[in-house]
Amino acid sequence: MKNVILLTIDTLRKDVLGCYGNQNKLTPFIDSLQNKCIKFTNAQSTGPYTQASFPGLLTSSYYLEYGRQKKCSPKRTLISEVLKKSGITTAGFHSNPYLCGYFGWNRGWDVFYDSMQDEVSDKIPYIKGDGINYKVDQWLSSHIKDNHYRPFFLWTHYMDVHEPYIPAKEYLNKVDPSINLSEDEMLNLFKEVILKRDVSNKEIVKLLKKLYDAGVCETDNYIKEFFSILEKCNVLKDTVVIITTDHGDEFGEHNGLSHDGKMYSELISSPLIIYFNDRTQGEVCNTLVSNIDIPPTILHLFNLESFEKFRGHSVLPLKNYPQNGVFGEAIGKTSNHEKETDKPTCFYQENDLKIIYREANQSWEMYNLQEDPEEVNNIIKYSSETERMKSKLKPQINRWADY
Repeated sequence: MKNVILLTIDTLRKDVLGCYGNQNKLTPFIDSLQNKCIKFTNAQSTGPYTQASFPGLLTSSYYLEYGRQKKCSPKRTLISEVLKKSGITTAGFHSNPYLCGYFGWNRGWDVFYDSMQDEVSDKIPYIKGDGINYKVDQWLSSHIKDNHYRPFFLWTHYMDVHEPYIPAKEYLNKVDPSINLSEDEMLNLFKEVILKRDVSNKEIVKLLKKLYDAGVCETDNYIKEFFSILEKCNVLKDTVVIITTDHGDEFGEHNGLSHDGKMYSELISSPLIIYFNDRTQGEVCNTLVSNIDIPPTILHLFNLESFEKFRGHSVLPLKNYPQNGVFGEAIGKTSNHEKETDKPTCFYQENDLKIIYREANQSWEMYNLQEDPEEVNNIIKYSSETERMKSKLKPQINRWADY
């Protein structure tokens, strides 16, 4: 039995990866893995920010499935709980406050590090990737003794791409050596531009994207270090690694910044790469899949039966995956904090058609992603598919009636 690792990179846009077509060489290590990977070109997140997306990633359920709750509902079952009951060792290492033990994400883990007791700063409000890697290295070294150990599931999450976009100078130089900003100046951009969602100055928005890109470059290096740890511990040869994100980030594409309650591709369309050390040739899968499929896929990789409460399907084997539409939902917040008055929003995608509904103004949008990948031409009023696509989404909207 192999080990399985879920490696999630917070706020990672698919279009910054070279293996998805980016020409800026930001992710040389991830790109170098491709001959040992299955790469999914049409994977979607179930939500555009952490609280809305991670129920899909770790519990194979939707954000509002059990009502509008700030904590992980006890009615949800984490993949760690299922695996631990099956005798698999489980370990999680991250520094995202929304996924900490206080919010209920610590269930089912033999080891769970969420950094909430550690000191952080306004400039870097999380534990950086090298710190997470150090914790992983310590744990693996203690778990693996004389090469005899129980199969494990390891979840590792990096925050280094996330705002406030204050990358180390060496990575900023790789993106644009002409940028000469102090950490205080970068922090001020976060406070005065990102938090205020101010896209009025296009050059400033471009600058923010370069700072973000430098964070991507830095994180790629942490992933390289992570794989080196697996090699050093002699477990990579027996391990499958799933690499993905919870959501993307916006840089003015739909008149906003950061990641609010919107359902556009810059936030929803996700990289999904599954690494097999024994593969000799890469494979590309264009099937539409969802991050809600990741927990069932993990069960499949451990040769375990599917779990009845999980809403997704294993993406493996590829030939058995049911090619249905995908769904996602969130609260349509317009700032970094969700307000009680904010209303739900949701999307449904089938092939190249995506339909979006916003409860706040009861509005509908629909896009043909093949003809209009930037989602600027709303075809809801004249498409022959409008009523059929609405009928797919309305049952999910009706679930909101009680809250």
